[in-house]
Amino acid sequence: MTHKAPKDLRSARWFAPDDLRSFGHRSRLMQLGYSEDDFRNKPMIGVLNTWSELNTCHAHFKERVQDVKRGVFQAGGFPVEMPSLSVDESFTKPTSMLYRNMLAMETEEMIRSHPLDGVVLMGGCDKTTPGLVMGAISAGVPMIYLPAGPMLRGNYAGKILGSGSDAWKYWDERRAGNISDEEWLGIQGGIARSAGTCMTMGTASTMTAIADAMGLTLPGASSIPAVDSGHQRMGADCGRRIVEMVWEDLTPDRIVTEAACRNAAVVAMATGCSTNAVVHLIAMARRAGVDLSLDDLDALGRVTPLIANVRPSGKDYLMEDFFYAGGLRALMKQIEDRLDLSALTITGKTLGENLEGAVVYNDDVIRPLSNPVYREGSLAVLRGNLCPDGAVIKPAACDPKFHYHEGPALVFDSYPDMKAAIDDETLEVTPDHVLVLRNAGPQGGPGFPEWGMLPIPKALIKQGHRDMLRISDARMSGTSYGACVLHVAPESYVGGPLALLKTGDIVRLDLANRLLDMVVDEAELEARKAAWQAPVPRYERGFGYLYQRHVTQADKGCDFDFLQSDFGRTAGEPDIF
Repeated sequence: MTHKAPKDLRSARWFAPDDLRSFGHRSRLMQLGYSEDDFRNKPMIGVLNTWSELNTCHAHFKERVQDVKRGVFQAGGFPVEMPSLSVDESFTKPTSMLYRNMLAMETEEMIRSHPLDGVVLMGGCDKTTPGLVMGAISAGVPMIYLPAGPMLRGNYAGKILGSGSDAWKYWDERRAGNISDEEWLGIQGGIARSAGTCMTMGTASTMTAIADAMGLTLPGASSIPAVDSGHQRMGADCGRRIVEMVWEDLTPDRIVTEAACRNAAVVAMATGCSTNAVVHLIAMARRAGVDLSLDDLDALGRVTPLIANVRPSGKDYLMEDFFYAGGLRALMKQIEDRLDLSALTITGKTLGENLEGAVVYNDDVIRPLSNPVYREGSLAVLRGNLCPDGAVIKPAACDPKFHYHEGPALVFDSYPDMKAAIDDETLEVTPDHVLVLRNAGPQGGPGFPEWGMLPIPKALIKQGHRDMLRISDARMSGTSYGACVLHVAPESYVGGPLALLKTGDIVRLDLANRLLDMVVDEAELEARKAAWQAPVPRYERGFGYLYQRHVTQADKGCDFDFLQSDFGRTAGEPDIF
């Protein structure tokens, strides 16, 4: 194993030379109250903290960062907290996805421009995981991802509540007139009871599990509830380990390999992952030069059973139960014959070594392969004349009767138009209709918002219907469920075929054959295409202008084209004069 000498530390360029510039660097640290013994010849560890007072998922990070710093100090490093873009899911509009790439850019440039030898990435809320990891992969210094951990189970009136999933469920009941104001307020106060990410297998838990399976966290760290004392200990462990990684020169290019990305995809499918995993995992892989595609993910989904009985794809349990059942290490142990156990991880050991001794304590939560929740994986990729570049559906989370469906389209060009229509009890709609929302993709949204779980029309809600086929070029929350086809690519805003669909056209979904088509003859489609006019650009300045010019489509991961590894050479170390 290699071991760096202090003179070879990256930070030594800032602090070691006997010149005026390094004098300035050292004097400024002394200005903060440190002596030279505190920082000279020690790895400087950046702790990138996405805490904010509006990010409820990370409410505990203000304290947790102290645990990380404690571990760094104990291992002989010098920690520095670096506040980072919080990208909270609840309050950032129009969608946090608009700013995932901004966080990735900030992370990469913050690391590159400062005297950091290694970094601990503190994230958890949906887009923070891919954003931080993408930036750190591109920066290339040793890194550990510290996942925020799920919140405690929700509870109201003796009923267990799952974040997101039960919000949709009980909102439909409220629209149907079945829930009083008092009950609604009780659910509102009981559904999120502690710091931490959504405790369903939503996007947050999906993405932290992906980082774990990819080898970027301490083994099993993604499963620890945010307010469990084990989470504090894990934070300190991250601090100690990152110092060791710097001396070992264990960089992300040795960890985020094709095998690691494949392992992450298999684990995601087995957990009942969020549909958002597709977009983020492709983007993360491509930052590492791994050409992961929709077809790769669909192929893995066809042969990977879903064994985590965690809502919304599972029926009975939440992330707290998953942790008590053994957590992600136990799940990976169940499917270890489907994983590349030789993949290197941030521990310096292989994935196989990290799984030794993992045990399932409740085999109804983490099922054996002989008794899966769903025989195939969580996601399926569709193609057809509506989505030549792909679309995604979550078969396990929708009524099987929609796995093959034909029905007339009911098309909306904007969310306000759709919302007004579905709340109109006189709307002419049947359960066989296919609700369609367009102009909600990466450019059309803008930012690819989570609008894809289109509300069921109120008229159908009052008839007792709770699901119907819905199609959009949007995303949906990982806590959502239903017969929702998402990520239609290319999106309608840039002239994709979804822009040509009209109300009344017959739409056909054939899940078994992975097909999604509009039953319209080619001559008619060509005439509609010739008549289509591009919409007026949404932005004329600022970050939005940059975004709309450079964001890729859903099937490519929605990264900026100029940030992908195949665009050009990564910048070298900064000049210091």
